[in-house]
Amino acid sequence: THAFTRGRATPPREPLERPYLQQQYVSQRITHTDVTPLAALPPGVDRAEWLASNTVAFFKNINLFFSALSEFCTPSTCPTACGPGNTVYFWTDDHGRKLKCSAPLYFDYAMSYVQDLLTDEDVFPTKAGSVFPTGFIFLVQKVFLLFFRTLAHIYWSHYKEMLVLGLHPHLNTLFTHLTLFCRQHALLELEDTEPLQDLITALGQ
Repeated sequence: THAFTRGRATPPREPLERPYLQQQYVSQRITHTDVTPLAALPPGVDRAEWLASNTVAFFKNINLFFSALSEFCTPSTCPTACGPGNTVYFWTDDHGRKLKCSAPLYFDYAMSYVQDLLTDEDVFPTKAGSVFPTGFIFLVQKVFLLFFRTLAHIYWSHYKEMLVLGLHPHLNTLFTHLTLFCRQHALLELEDTEPLQDLITALGQ
């Protein structure tokens, strides 16, 4: 199992074009229903239960997106795990060593880390009467940062493939839901979302 890190470095070089900000693409969603109510905690529902069930749902959706891109996101096409502005994401191993690895390897580490948490009954209990661990919210915050970074890499490095596959309306809808959910439940810091703040603004949040 690999540890998690917020560490990132930002090289100065940056492409001028951000196709995901173009109005004809920003406006496309699979639904134009307001997703804000989907993010809010329903009355009478335990907050930890709500966070847990949504974590599982987002994990399934984000995994589907990354699987769809597996032939385009390779160690040769994506030698580093990067996001907008050529932000580089580092992985930290069990010994605290910071690893600069390819995007597919970074996100394989990330999704394996999340899957291990989701299948651990001590962390994400599924039995009636079970209790969530102390510090559960901090684990959820870590997971959602990894989700955000996965989507940031897709927008930055694979948006043209998303357009070719016709998946950009789904991606916009998922990203809108994710960022609203994180804002409602204070899951991400401003510095975490800053690389895609221009998109968050463009999507009308």
